[in-house]
Amino acid sequence: MTVEIRQVRSSDYLPVISVIDQWWNGRHMADMLPRLFFEHFTDTSFAAERDGDLAGFLIGFVSQSRPGEAYIHFVGVHPGERGHGLGRQLYEHFFAVVQARGCNLVRAVTAPVNQGSVRFHQRMGFDIEGGDEQAAGVRVVSGHDGEGHDRVRFVKNLAITGP
Repeated sequence: MTVEIRQVRSSDYLPVISVIDQWWNGRHMADMLPRLFFEHFTDTSFAAERDGDLAGFLIGFVSQSRPGEAYIHFVGVHPGERGHGLGRQLYEHFFAVVQARGCNLVRAVTAPVNQGSVRFHQRMGFDIEGGDEQAAGVRVVSGHDGEGHDRVRFVKNLAITGP
């Protein structure tokens, strides 16, 4: 049973939103992923399916304001798929697509509480960028997304080979 990675479609919005909070162990995440991403960023956002079922997704885009940069906004992998390389496949697919569009830097953020995401980004060759304090052993940008919403900021240079 192989995984098919394809561009997202508008019709993927409801299937993703219906599982997103469950995939995040009940954390309310759905508001962070509005439908507009499934309508306006389809050429750089991807769904992964195994036997027609949603196995994962990556929502990303090429920056309009920063030439040569891309941003990964949201990634989800079905809990049963984790640890088998699907996240890596989604990221590598995104890297190839945006690099073909002239991007050399990819950025992403995560909440410091999401230590699995922090470790994953580090394994994928991202560096932690900036930060003014430590939380859970990593540098965070205080108030990045508003008061009380600290974030770990990542950057990856695609011109440098590695993970």
